[in-house]
Parts: sequence; C-alpha cells; structure tokens
Amino acid sequence: MCLVPLRSIARDLTLVLLAAGAFALDARLRLSAPGSRLAVVVGVSAGVLAAVVGFLLHEWGHLAGALAVKSRVHYPNRVFAPLLFHFESAHNDRRQFLYMSYGGYAASVLGVALIATLAPLHDWSGRVALALAGVGMLVTAVAEIPTTVRVHRGAALPDGYAFHPPR
Repeated sequence: MCLVPLRSIARDLTLVLLAAGAFALDARLRLSAPGSRLAVVVGVSAGVLAAVVGFLLHEWGHLAGALAVKSRVHYPNRVFAPLLFHFESAHNDRRQFLYMSYGGYAASVLGVALIATLAPLHDWSGRVALALAGVGMLVTAVAEIPTTVRVHRGAALPDGYAFHPPR
C-alpha cells in the first residue's frame, strides 16, 4: 500500500480553496452588484467548482474505502490524471472492492448534503452546484452502482481501465 502522493493532496486542496474563494466572492457580489454579469459569471463558476470538489470527494471516498481494508491501489504519475487512483482487481478481493465502492457512494451523499445545506440555493452558485451534484449522482447510479451490485451478488471484479496499474 502506497501513501497518497502529496501532489494529489495539494491539487485537490487548491481546488477546495478556489471553490471557497469563489463562493466568498459570490456572496460579496450578491450584496454589492446583484444581478450583474460579473455576479452571474462568478456564481456559475462557484457552482461548477463546488461540483468539481464534490466529484473529488467521491473519488477520495473510494480511496478511503479501499485503504480502510488494505486494498492494493496505484497512483498515477501525473498530477492531472483522469483518476485519483487505480484499484488493482487482480490483487484485491470482493470485500475490498465493495468497501472501495461504498466509500465513494457515502462521500457522494455527504457532498450533496453539504451543498444542499451550505450553498445559497436561491442564487446561481447554489443552483448550479446542486444541479451538477444531482447529475453526478445520476452518473454514479448508472455507471457504478450496477457493477457494485453485480460484484455483491458474486460476479467477478471488473477489469477495466480503473482496475489496472497505470501504464
């Protein structure tokens, strides 16, 4: 089991700080220039950044689930790789796969709950964040949950791109 690369932690914390800064600027613009083009652009940008952070939370949840049961994972060599990590199906078992899966789902629920609780849902930033988080939940429901259910019922672990060490 490898330690999470510091570059991944730094990248994602930077995105969290950018999202927080965008929400702070959005709040100021709603007071000083409500309805202006700049306020709308900043609000939409804040919402998009919140959704990106929600996606990252989902991925970190998968990783936390995997590491909690000592799964073998591999990290990409690039900071802007499409995945946070690769879960090595060939060296992990069903239980490890299920923990990895459930960790991402739990983190997604937490992310949507945070957006619904903290974002200003009456403004662009909150509406965009919540809408994109909903789309992310739908994508998860269609793309990931069926595989988890099949593995839970006894199917073999998946063997796609995310389940091999990076090349």
